[in-house]
Amino acid sequence: MEKLKNIVRFLDRLLDIKNIKDESWNGLQWEGKQDVKKIMCTVDAGASVFEKAVEENADLIIVHHGIYWKNTNPSFTGANKKRMELLCKNGISLYAAHLPLDMHPEIGNNVLLLKLIGARRSKPFFPYNGQSISYCGIFTKKTRIEDIVNKLNDLPGIRCRVLPYGRQDIKTVAVISGGGGYAGFNEAIKEEVDLYISGDTLEVFHLAKDSGMNVIFGGHHATETLGVKEIAGIVEKKFNVVARFIDVPTGL
Repeated sequence: MEKLKNIVRFLDRLLDIKNIKDESWNGLQWEGKQDVKKIMCTVDAGASVFEKAVEENADLIIVHHGIYWKNTNPSFTGANKKRMELLCKNGISLYAAHLPLDMHPEIGNNVLLLKLIGARRSKPFFPYNGQSISYCGIFTKKTRIEDIVNKLNDLPGIRCRVLPYGRQDIKTVAVISGGGGYAGFNEAIKEEVDLYISGDTLEVFHLAKDSGMNVIFGGHHATETLGVKEIAGIVEKKFNVVARFIDVPTGL
């Protein structure tokens, strides 16, 4: 058993919550019981996720996508009421880390994607609000796109869509977990990498083909499972708690 405040303090420091500009209200979003025995780590927040946490007897949920964002209505009504009553009635706390868990240089989604496919982190990638939120990587040996897809297939719920229009032997790659949008794709073209990996599918067929760019879209949810899975192992090792990554797939 561990006190909630100790876990929150540790995560805030580990993920540098206060110093990262984000649209998400990162950190502790809902305070439940103060004694934590079991932690559920997953990608998203929502009623079905909270119901799963109740089934798992979790005292704390750690997510990548929380429920409070700077441009959303925080009122305790409608969908918010449905969600929050589950947490409130069961004394479950909710902690969210969006960009802090994407861009972390050791346990972030993006650096872990590079590690998964066998690439070495080389330089920052994709500036956002005055900060780089991802990385480019380099392969130290000959790598083909089918080899990378096979490695990505280890992710739960992965649905790779491939545009194989670049060089066959891939040396450089840029990654953005979740959704980098057209800005992320265009930044990859600017960086002249051989491969761009992201989550959300974009209508870039012709531009990728005309630019000679390999592209893999792996799904928003699947490409963001790595960070929360890593967090589960870290907090279980650090504290006297049980922490588990439990996937609640969305198919997106």
